Amino acid sequence: MKQLPKSHATLIEGQMFRLMKSGQGKPSIVLINGAGGPLDGWYKLYPEIEQLGTVFAYDRPGVGGSPKPREAQYGETVVAQLRLLLQTAGVEPPFVLVGHSFGGLHANLFARAFADEVAGVMFLEATAPDDVTTLKQFQSPLQRGFINLLDRISPRDQFDEIRHEAETVKDIQEAPAFPPVPVTVLSGTKRLPRWMVPAALVRERERTQLGLAALSPLGERIEARRSAHFPQLTEPALVLDALKRLVARTKV
Repeated sequence: MKQLPKSHATLIEGQMFRLMKSGQGKPSIVLINGAGGPLDGWYKLYPEIEQLGTVFAYDRPGVGGSPKPREAQYGETVVAQLRLLLQTAGVEPPFVLVGHSFGGLHANLFARAFADEVAGVMFLEATAPDDVTTLKQFQSPLQRGFINLLDRISPRDQFDEIRHEAETVKDIQEAPAFPPVPVTVLSGTKRLPRWMVPAALVRERERTQLGLAALSPLGERIEARRSAHFPQLTEPALVLDALKRLVARTKV
């Protein structure tokens, strides 16, 4: 059975973070979880991912082994905390960012804010800025009901960043242009029943995924045909192969 490397806790600016660092060499691969997702969700990529360079993963405040946030988790806050955490942990650039789901927004913003430190980006079933502003109008009544229920019953700290998603999108819009680095957009294309996910939403999601690939002239799109939202769990070999090729394209 696959196991993750040992994690530990680090304190920066009054906030405790659970983190994990393994592997060695360049580039430094930075795994950025989706909203509410702990670093344990990357376990199927280990130990193979460690052959590609230094690998860093962490729990954002309010998730997994990191206690509740001490300040609102706006995008610029999350990115500033991540950069300081990387510096404290001795994880050096160049970085290859891997942003899953909501973590794609943070990878997007980090690449813009610290372009000189980023060698490549993988958007893994990632949220695009337009997803935040337009997808809601295409949701089915079942989806809206589930999201409202989740908002009522979930710990506020765990999904604080989602409650500030509009501000995070604004941070991205106001940031510098996305750098011309290699980009891989890996999207799960396994269709859920139409009564759960309307066809119009699927088409809009396809548009926004292609938009992520178009952020860079070195962007490419890969479809994970046997996966829905978690290719790293359902098709880890495909994710690892795509990441290996992305690292090779960075020429680090």
